[in-house]
Amino acid sequence: MSDADETEAAERLYVESPIIMATVRVVAPFVLTFGLFIMFHGADSAGGGFQGGVIVSTVILMVAIAFGIEPTRDWVDPATIVAVMGIGVSVILLIAMGSVALGGRFLDYHAYPIHHASKYGIELFEIAIGVIVSGVVVGLFFAIAAGVSRAPEAESEDSEGLL
Repeated sequence: MSDADETEAAERLYVESPIIMATVRVVAPFVLTFGLFIMFHGADSAGGGFQGGVIVSTVILMVAIAFGIEPTRDWVDPATIVAVMGIGVSVILLIAMGSVALGGRFLDYHAYPIHHASKYGIELFEIAIGVIVSGVVVGLFFAIAAGVSRAPEAESEDSEGLL
């Protein structure tokens, strides 16, 4: 299938709905705020990096469903997703290995010469986990959505040829 056929098939799959678009515009900031709240309070209350990361990534998924997958993929470049996940992994490694470099044990927050190092270290760790999870969920969504661009007619023709 050529690129033009794939683009045409993707356009046929997307149906613009003013109701969904308006709802996403209103709801997305609240969902993003709630996801960040869950990430920041993961050390002190229920929730954490994983749960907050999934909630934050749903903002990108809602935008993709409301405004189209291809425009959202152009807005959120796959290289940016990989870079954000790399930053999250780097932060976790710096926190974990920094305590070893300062003479403490692995993830020993008390080795850092900062007041309330444990609280800040756990918060930063939870945010890094959230960043990684968000990147993975959005990346998987775009990877799965790339297979949806195939036209339904082409699938039925292929299946008829097999019978």
